[in-house]
Amino acid sequence: MDDTPEPVEPANLRFLRQLITVLTVVMIGGLVVVVGLLVTRFYGAGPEMPTAIDLPDGSKATAFTRGDDWYAVVTEDNQILIFDALTGSLKQTITIN
Repeated sequence: MDDTPEPVEPANLRFLRQLITVLTVVMIGGLVVVVGLLVTRFYGAGPEMPTAIDLPDGSKATAFTRGDDWYAVVTEDNQILIFDALTGSLKQTITIN
């Protein structure tokens, strides 16, 4: 038999080891939550985009934006064309000076 006593771990060292273990578990949990939120946000159902937009003759689009029930197209000839999102019909034309 071996009569050598086992080394006694100081209380501060034991506390530090437990603290690091808890911190590691909390960080892993937080990382899982952040990744889960990113996945559900990016791969969730996004807003429906129009498949085609009928612009007036000679107009070329430079920008697009979408609202709740409308979408707008900015053209090269400094006009903003606002369309209805459900029907696709032109609702308003705004000329930019």
